[in-house]
Order: sequence, then C-alpha cells, then structure tokens
Amino acid sequence: MSGHSKWANIKHRKGAQDAKRGNLFQKLVRAIIIAAKEGGGDPSMNMRLKTAIERAKAVSVPNDNIMRGIKRGTGEIDGGQFDEILYEAYGPNGVAILIEILTDNRNRAASEMRTLLTRNGGSLGEAGSVAWMFERKGVIEVSGKDLDEEALMTVALEAGAEDLQNQGDGFLVYSEPSIFGQVRDALEKAGYVVTRAETEMVPKNTIMIENKEKAQKILRLMDLLEEHDDVQNAYGNFDIPDEIMESLDA
Repeated sequence: MSGHSKWANIKHRKGAQDAKRGNLFQKLVRAIIIAAKEGGGDPSMNMRLKTAIERAKAVSVPNDNIMRGIKRGTGEIDGGQFDEILYEAYGPNGVAILIEILTDNRNRAASEMRTLLTRNGGSLGEAGSVAWMFERKGVIEVSGKDLDEEALMTVALEAGAEDLQNQGDGFLVYSEPSIFGQVRDALEKAGYVVTRAETEMVPKNTIMIENKEKAQKILRLMDLLEEHDDVQNAYGNFDIPDEIMESLDA
C-alpha cells in the first residue's frame, strides 16, 4: 500500500484542534445519520454506524447527540435529509483530490466547493476524472513502539488483512472494507492497541511533493476542505518527504 500518504494520518491526529473549531461534532453526527439511514440503527448489525459512533465517542460527542443522530437516520425523528456527494477535483501541482460531502443543500455545496478550490489553486473535475486513482480500503491504526512486525503481520494476515505499513510509532493495517471489523477485532483480541479503524479512499500511487512552497499550498487547500462544514473527508494522492514536513512544523 505504498500509495497511502502521510496526510491521511496527519489529519486524524488533529481531532482536538478540529473540535475547538466547533464543526467536528456536527460532521460526526451527520455521519451517524447517514449510516443509520442506510443500514439501520443497530451498530452490531451496521459496521458503518458502529465506526461512526466510535469516532464520535473518541472526541467526546455527547451520547444524547449520538442517539438523536441515530433516530434521525432511521426516521424516528425528523431532520435526517442529507445527501452524500463525491466531488472529484484537482489541486496545486496536479494533485488528485476526492471530497466526500454530506449536505442538506446540494446547490450551495457545489458552489462553495468550486469557489474554495478555484481560490486555492484547484478546480473541480468531471465525474470519473480522478476516482479511478483511489480504492476504498479498511485502514486500522495500531499504536505502540518496538512492535514485532512479523508477529503483527501474522495476526493481521490470518484475520484476512492484505498488508501493513510501518509508521515509526505504530503500523497501518489494510484490508478489504467488508472485513476490516473482523481484522480489528482479531488485533484487539491479540492484545494490540487499535487507535483507529475505518474505511478510507487510499490512492493507488502518490505524487511526491519535494518543494516546500508547493507543499504549503496543497496542505492549506486540504485544511480548508476539511474545515468546511459539509466535508466529511478529503483525500489526496500526494506525499511529502519527512524533511519538508518537519520544516513546515517548525
């Protein structure tokens, strides 16, 4: 899975910062609404809902908000009319971007996405223009230093995983989306600490951005997308060398 970029990991470590902006709770509850609408309100029978609830609890979304989201999704109470939209776009340096939207106003969302991209060196693409560069995978983050890679690989593969990637302070384990729940359960049963488990759009290959200015432009665009109220996820097929990332954090 060499195509998985650092951005996919960096953005998941920004939860506390996003929560301070005030829009993360709203996004997570919307994800619960859609999951319950599609697969029912029982998380034991609906893996997407189970994952959405776990993400919400991880950043302390109140249980009342979670339960209301489930009920809105199943139709027990009003207010669950959100549309899922996938926008395909290009960013600076020709980077391919997929943007997953949950919105109650399709026209407003389209206009705002177009404006945001245009003002930051990007543009909307045609349907099918970049989606083929990505594939949906189950992604499970296992944390811990000095883990035995061979032992972890054995447990993961026996559970049905496809591959794993060393992150320095842990590993990413990849699987088909339909079985990532059973892979996560197997890892936890074996005593591993799973800090994240969800499905993501993983790029098949990445563009390496080795220029600091270009990296800043791309990361700014991705940040702005992630901060938008309607955006659930934004994925890019870029990667940035460690030394560039460190210079940006300095």
